[in-house]
Amino acid sequence: MNVADQIERFAVSAESESETKTAVQARDFEFIVDEPAALGGSNDGPNPVEYLIGAWAGCLNVVVHTVAEERGIDVDSVEIEIQGDLDPRKFLGAAEDIRAGYQELEAKIEVESDADEEALDALGVAVEERCPVGDNIGNPTPTNVAIEPIN
Repeated sequence: MNVADQIERFAVSAESESETKTAVQARDFEFIVDEPAALGGSNDGPNPVEYLIGAWAGCLNVVVHTVAEERGIDVDSVEIEIQGDLDPRKFLGAAEDIRAGYQELEAKIEVESDADEEALDALGVAVEERCPVGDNIGNPTPTNVAIEPIN
């Protein structure tokens, strides 16, 4: 069966190490999610919203290379910068009428390539359409959070 014909399931497990620090297991990898000291953390790793945009950058990189190869575009290097503003008032319980997450995200992708501007513009459109992480950021994804007692 072709991998494109099947649904892939991805999963992580996580355990709290403190109020701000979480150890996350993904396949054979472990990474730490933490807050900077200014936000009460121990600064042992990026915070959750930094991981979110970092994941998007990683996904954009893969999709740029994949789509460029499909289109016969040689890409020598890719540099990605992502930034966004986040209003913490909803998270902190100080406001109800705003979003808890990023208000807007801006991604800039610079590629070293001999492709012309038209080919790069078309590449950018395809990359934005085909990036799974970008799709999850830009569109509602149903979620179900359940809190249960530890047995």
